[in-house]
Amino acid sequence: MRPLIAGNWKLHGLARQLGEIGAMASSLSVNPPATDILICLPATLLARAALAVAGRIAVGGQDCCSEIVGAFTGDISAEMLRDAGATAVIVGHSERRQHHQETNALVAAKVVAVWRTGMMAIVCIGETLAQRQAGETLAVCADQLACSTPDDIGTSLLAVAYEPLWAIGSGRTPDQDEIVEVHQRIRQCLVARWGAAAKPVRILYGGSVGSANAHEILMLPEVNGVPVGGESLNVRDFEKICRSVPAGASRIKN
Repeated sequence: MRPLIAGNWKLHGLARQLGEIGAMASSLSVNPPATDILICLPATLLARAALAVAGRIAVGGQDCCSEIVGAFTGDISAEMLRDAGATAVIVGHSERRQHHQETNALVAAKVVAVWRTGMMAIVCIGETLAQRQAGETLAVCADQLACSTPDDIGTSLLAVAYEPLWAIGSGRTPDQDEIVEVHQRIRQCLVARWGAAAKPVRILYGGSVGSANAHEILMLPEVNGVPVGGESLNVRDFEKICRSVPAGASRIKN
């Protein structure tokens, strides 16, 4: 299982930063790290970014509509993202769930839409600080995972990103035992639902991941990659994270 480093630019990025994307791709194509690399960009940059990276790294979307076409002003379909050059889409990010009131059912419908195009869906789950303090983390994550993924799974087209809401952008992370506990529970849930077919699904840890802690996190059992926010905007920082993957993908336990 090759780990996945997935940058998320969120609401950042203008045309003048396309050079940064091209430089990132060029730098990482020299002595490529032992990982799959993905940058999820604003839809306005996707097509131009796909040309800039020229297949050296992958580009993806940050969200999509569950519909194919229709009277949905302002929405972007998975088909449109695919047409622009995307190979993956983030769905159910906590910022979408919180600020746009996205439900588990809507997230599951978006997963179906992403799979419909042959792209990978990165499904985000995670607990609030109040839920962690109440001892509800494992139950909350298991419920979100169950309700945000459809039964007809395409294991090669799914990744799960565990991102505790209280850690995102805060500079705080759970301790190593807490991360491992949740990742092992996610793996148990996947295997219980889909059996051996779920074993290739990568489980990513996100939440204040950066160049200072990525290597340590990537060494943990069942951590098969990381989503990266702010530091994915900087070529040097992001390259350092990508190169922090332990030598030899076999060291990423699964």
